[in-house]
Parts: sequence; C-alpha cells; structure tokens
Amino acid sequence: MFDASSALSNPRPEHESGRIVSLLEALSDMPGETARAHGNPRGPTYRHDRIRAGTLGTPAVSFHHTRLMKSIVVLISGRGSNMEAIVRANIPGARIAAVVSNRPDAQGLAFAASHGIATCVVDHKAFADREAFDAALAETIDAHQPDLVVLAGFMRVLTSGFVRRYEGRLLNIHPSLLPAFPGLHTHQRALDAGVRIHGATVHFVTAELDCGPILIQAAVPVLADDSEQSLSARVLVQEHRIYPQAVSWFIEGRVNLATDGCVRIHGENDAGAGWTVPPVETV
Repeated sequence: MFDASSALSNPRPEHESGRIVSLLEALSDMPGETARAHGNPRGPTYRHDRIRAGTLGTPAVSFHHTRLMKSIVVLISGRGSNMEAIVRANIPGARIAAVVSNRPDAQGLAFAASHGIATCVVDHKAFADREAFDAALAETIDAHQPDLVVLAGFMRVLTSGFVRRYEGRLLNIHPSLLPAFPGLHTHQRALDAGVRIHGATVHFVTAELDCGPILIQAAVPVLADDSEQSLSARVLVQEHRIYPQAVSWFIEGRVNLATDGCVRIHGENDAGAGWTVPPVETV
C-alpha cells in the first residue's frame, strides 16, 4: 500500500519491481486529500482492474503511471469512422493499442497508422471457417492485452466462443434503437416501418446478435422527406458522440453490469429527461 508520509519523509527514490519511483511521482499518485494537501491539485489517480459482469469498472488505486492506462483494441472492416471518433476524443486513461481489420483494404488502417497506432490485418478469406478465423483474430487481439475490445463497423458475425472470451469487455455500436431493427439495413427498415424516432445504440456484445446489455442510446427524428442516406447521416453524427462517451465510462470504471442483465452508469442522472417527435403543443 502507498504510504504518503513515508514518501515525504524520505525523498530518496524507491524501487518496486525494478522501477524507480521518485518523490515527484509518489506525490502525483497520492490518494485524494493527502495529495492535495501537499500541492497536487489533481487528486487521486486510478487503475481500473478488469472485472467480470456484476462489478465492472471497480476502481483500485494504482502505484505506477504506466498501469493507469487502459488498453483498447478496435476492430474495423472499412473506414472506421467510429474508430476515428474514439481516437480523436483523446479519452483520458485510454490507450488505443491497435486497430485490427479483417479486410486489407480497410480505409481506417491508414488513419490509425497516421496517428501512431499499431495496425494488423487478419483476412477472413484466408481461413477455412469462422472458428479458425476467430481463433486467429483472438490471438492477434490478445497480443495487445486489451482491457476493452471495441467493434467499430466490424462486419463479421462472431462465434459464441469468441464472445465468451471477451465477455464484459466487448462493445459494439448498432445503428438503431435496439431492440428495434437488429441486423442489417436498419435505416430503410425504420423508414418502411414509419417510426418517428430512430437512432443508435452502444451495447455489450453477447452470443445473440444485437441483443446485449445497453450502455447508451441516441435518438434522432425521422423527417417526412428522409431517405435512407439522409437518415443514416443524421444517425452517424450521434454515433460519433455516444461511442466515445461509452468507452470513456468504461475506462473510468463507471459501468456496472447488474445481475438483472441491465447496465447502470455510476453517477448518471436522467431524471425528467424526455422528448417527443413531433413536439407536444401547449394546449
């Protein structure tokens, strides 16, 4: 356990696991009030250990700066615009360890490389079946020891074994307000159904397609003159807002997967929120 008073009385560097920790570093890692009392305005810094469903994101005080960063691997199949949004968000405490694609021509690989992120291709066409591909994909992912795996336009149905391997730390974004319109062609299906509100959902991935516990949703109005393309573009703007937010909550240790299968976000406050399409008129 970190002893602040001992560090202050003995300014000589300490050694732990071969790493020199200076007094300055010790001060930066002091728990809350002690740190602020000695001139560190940042207060506590945390390492969020990966924990299975039920206690996801429980924080624990860390001693090493290098262990404060959560490692993320992002899977893409094309441009990866949601991956771009997550990278550009510069989420505190998060490190994008790698971007992996099942397609060698995925545009997002160039973006990742230009931002100094490791890239890798595991081409699904090189494997005899889905199980063999998923095994190779998992091996590539595990090389980066991720705390979180993010699907950002990854157009492959994953095997149940793969999903179980990353249970509680595998996120996806889907372009509809789940459970409405799982699967493909969500925008056209929303138009065909005549819904007035459409949107996007960030959820944990489970073996059942597009049915995992929901972290966050964003809604947009469906306009009378909407086409599939215009509705898709409006939803995509919201995707780029909510996916970085969901990842940030996970990194902060605020995501709790309750025993009832629902997600609770520590500190959320949406009491009284709500809106209608069309708006309700005052009478």
